[in-house]
Amino acid sequence: MNLIFRTIFHRILSPRRSPLGVRDVGSMSFRVLPTDIDVLRHMNNGVYFSIMDLGRMDLLIRAGSWKHLTAKGYYPVMANETISFRKSLDLWKKFDLETRVVGYDEKAVFVEQRFVVDGQIYAQAMTRARFLKKSGGTVSVAELLETIGWDAPAPAMPDWVQEWADHVALPVSRADAPSIWE
Repeated sequence: MNLIFRTIFHRILSPRRSPLGVRDVGSMSFRVLPTDIDVLRHMNNGVYFSIMDLGRMDLLIRAGSWKHLTAKGYYPVMANETISFRKSLDLWKKFDLETRVVGYDEKAVFVEQRFVVDGQIYAQAMTRARFLKKSGGTVSVAELLETIGWDAPAPAMPDWVQEWADHVALPVSRADAPSIWE
């Protein structure tokens, strides 16, 4: 329910914005609201991740992929996320969220997102999303690409992105994953 009103607003607004290609950079403008801040009067770190959801949704809608995915009962879930902060976004600060697909592997799609003020990066994140079927099971990237009509060659992803995904991966949900601190 976090950011529910922004989600509804952008779900209505995004289809009315200019179309994008799957590999284009999507940009959305926001302002830090009182509901976004923590006790230090800057945007709470958890809010960044919620706003990033809106950027990925906007990109999928504007690229025409959302309607194809929902028609098949496919939906994205986050597998991994990491963010680096450079400057704080203080109360009432206007910022842009930039979102771009950087690549994919056999299981997931990688999306980079940046929080930008006056052309300067304030925070930068990398996410890895899997797609699931409402009927149960996962959507392979091959199925995903076919569904959204992406027939272009895979973009060259920076090496560190795949290395990061490999290093932070947890065992599959069917495998044992005991919490043992060493």
